Amino acid sequence: MPTESSASVSASRQIRHYVRARAWCEWEDFDLWPDRVRADLESDDGAVWPPFLLLAMPGIDAATQRTCATRWLKARLETFHAEGGSRGPAAGAPGVSRPPGPLRIGYLSGDFHQHATALLMVEMLEAHSAEHVELYAYSHGANDGKGMRERLVLAFHRFRDIGGLSDLEAAELIRADGVDILVDLKGYTEGSRTMLLAHRSAPVQVSFLGYPGTSGQGFVDYLISDRFVTPAASADDYSEALACMPHSYQPHGRVIDPTIAPPGRAALGLPEEGFVFACFNQAWKFTPEVFDLWCSLLLDVPGSVLWLLDDPHARGNLRNEAMARGVLPDRLVFAPGLPQAGHLARLPVIDLMLDTWPYNAHTTASDALWAGVPLVTCAGTTFASRVAGGLLQAAGLPEVVTSTPAAYAALARSLAQDPSRLHALRHRFERSRHAAALFDVLAYTRALEAMYERMWARHQAGLPPTAIDMANDPDHGGDPAGR
Repeated sequence: MPTESSASVSASRQIRHYVRARAWCEWEDFDLWPDRVRADLESDDGAVWPPFLLLAMPGIDAATQRTCATRWLKARLETFHAEGGSRGPAAGAPGVSRPPGPLRIGYLSGDFHQHATALLMVEMLEAHSAEHVELYAYSHGANDGKGMRERLVLAFHRFRDIGGLSDLEAAELIRADGVDILVDLKGYTEGSRTMLLAHRSAPVQVSFLGYPGTSGQGFVDYLISDRFVTPAASADDYSEALACMPHSYQPHGRVIDPTIAPPGRAALGLPEEGFVFACFNQAWKFTPEVFDLWCSLLLDVPGSVLWLLDDPHARGNLRNEAMARGVLPDRLVFAPGLPQAGHLARLPVIDLMLDTWPYNAHTTASDALWAGVPLVTCAGTTFASRVAGGLLQAAGLPEVVTSTPAAYAALARSLAQDPSRLHALRHRFERSRHAAALFDVLAYTRALEAMYERMWARHQAGLPPTAIDMANDPDHGGDPAGR
């Protein structure tokens, strides 16, 4: 019986160590990891890193992320072809005849339950026009019994459970359903079915929402994005053609339950007085650099606290890291996980939300903005490091998007030390946010439908995928001047 090589075992241990170190905020050798990854990518027998891990690693640019994704899939594609993997026609192949009617859009995910992806897109799915699109769900995840699955089922024309099917069987089902455009919502996140797309189960295949990076392979034709997150100059960092929405690529699906009374500070374990900084990103997004700046803010703003989402594995390490930076550990307050409605109800007590980089707040940024809480971010050069900036632009808050850590810290410090400035910012945002492009679900959905129609028209004309920029389409919320 063949066994794993010692090099393979060592590589697996290295990756497991890195995953634990990031999740638990164990930062002793934090600065060594980027060089280790680069060395592995340059070596024939180095570790094959899961692409998702590189998205939160400082010092790793988008070009390196693409190299990693390509290498990650190489061995899997070799196995795929060795096993006789079946591929349908590629995008740009001559269009096949199809019956008249709305486009058939298939959404592929393991997260059709109470998950961030579903929370973001459920209202968009419900807003789709049956005249333009017919929606098919291909679910490979379990139902958590929290009610979201039932709501999603109603939004789709067909809801298929493919959890028990092989990739080839699922691809054949998708082809039999006559899906025109298959939209993958997982990318390289946990539990994905990436190789299903290698079967080319639909003429046009798209990556959307769940993975903020490139697939690195030609069987995904388009990556839905926006011009802030992926500027035109970054196109070479992506194997897909960039399909940019008019404002933010991220849909919005949030309703604050009016029956849930906003809790007071004491009920949340927060001090009655003092400034409340907060970050509800998961702890694996934290870095020593970001935490240094957070602690400097706590030291510069007397009586302030930093409110974080509780993680029992990271909690003690973060308190120790705070003490090492001269901050008393009780100035870190940990919030328990709550159901979505309860979580949204508690957010308004925050004075200022702080972002992380190189992996920004995504859903957590959307949550904060919907609750009226401004977020300070530092935009980098990769997809994952620019998401919050794109959300803030679409919400009408471009002034809190910075481009350097120093500017980020200076802005957060200024807002915390100048109550009148922060009050004016929040007051203006409160008056305008419900009319912001970020929260216009219907306009977003119509623009997405128009984008799908453009993708399909190119396929029918036998043309390869190309960049699509809905920001230049005045009929769907864009600016004809491209501003």
